[in-house]
Amino acid sequence: MSTPAPTPVFLERRSYRRRRMMDALRLLPILGVFLWILPVFWPTPTDGPTAPETMALSTAVTYVFVVWLALIASAFSLWFFLRARPEMGEDASGEPF
Repeated sequence: MSTPAPTPVFLERRSYRRRRMMDALRLLPILGVFLWILPVFWPTPTDGPTAPETMALSTAVTYVFVVWLALIASAFSLWFFLRARPEMGEDASGEPF
């Protein structure tokens, strides 16, 4: 009697990286919400005389737009790398053979 060959415990490097990129794409909205909420914790003029120097509103608005643009750029780059490397068994359109 022969025993069946054991299946490998690990994933192929290509599919593993693809899955991690997909995980990163899924986490981008959570990261974006965290980064957009961060200015709420910056000091304001109503914190009292012992509060550290306050941030200008223009700085906060600039921060929000820079975060927004960085999220768009990172989502686009992750999407581009995911689209450029189809998984084995798929053609360039993502459809299975």
